[in-house]
Amino acid sequence: MDSDKSELRWGVAQRLEFIEFRLFWEGRVNRSDLMEQFGLSVNQASADLNRYIGFAPDNMVYDKSARTYVRGPEYAPHFLKPDASRYLAQLRSLADGIMDSDDTWIAELPSYDAAPTPARAVNPVTLRSVVGAIRRSEAIEVKYQSLSRPEPSWRWIAPHAIGFDGFRWHTRAFCRTDQVFKDFLLSRILQTRGVQGNEVTAATDKAWQEHVTLEIAPHPDLSETQAKVIALDYGMRGGKAKIKVRRALLYYALKRLGLDTDPGARKPQDQQIVLLNSSEFGVPIPNASGSAIERPSA
Repeated sequence: MDSDKSELRWGVAQRLEFIEFRLFWEGRVNRSDLMEQFGLSVNQASADLNRYIGFAPDNMVYDKSARTYVRGPEYAPHFLKPDASRYLAQLRSLADGIMDSDDTWIAELPSYDAAPTPARAVNPVTLRSVVGAIRRSEAIEVKYQSLSRPEPSWRWIAPHAIGFDGFRWHTRAFCRTDQVFKDFLLSRILQTRGVQGNEVTAATDKAWQEHVTLEIAPHPDLSETQAKVIALDYGMRGGKAKIKVRRALLYYALKRLGLDTDPGARKPQDQQIVLLNSSEFGVPIPNASGSAIERPSA
């Protein structure tokens, strides 16, 4: 697969991937699809279809009645590995208004929607300043609204990465005020001004550099059938699954997985999973009174 793609120009390889995408997900493709997607002439579109047949002659056959190529019974991916997560991510991006239907290769969109998530207003100028500071290894002065203070305050931070907790975007940065690495919510950065050189490197952010592995399993009080269903949901093998996460993102990972409270505080059918190895990375099993993990956000 990779060797065939490496011998093709990028534009040609992309169009062959498009043909394969349409064959796998839609079951058919024709010249007009290529012409509309890439602005090709009839001759160019025909040449691409013939070129694809040369690489994978069994992947599509021409249906004279429908006047289109359809997926062949011996179809096997040649240029593009089918990825359900990528397909569903496109649907999610469309539902969230991040992508336009013209930006996807999906021809016939299924009916779709997503549970709404409150929009986090991240100022693009702020994001540009943070990303620029990361690229140039600089510190920037930001006006930040913290939960711990009634009024926003100016502080110098040295960002080195962008993080996502499943709902909100952060920048991971060294805070010169508190002399520690913290997560700063991008939506709480109200202004930026000034830049300075920075000598604190990402390599010294041990919590960011260190990874831990969460081992999860079905809740022990589920029935055998229910446990099998949960194992299937999470892709478990041998009754458990391993999830690698940066220690700096551990708090968010546990919270998103519903593991930040005592597993006994909820019904097994609601809790669904438990954390098997919390003691391995020095984190006690949380109790019902609240999270046992220190919140990393400023």
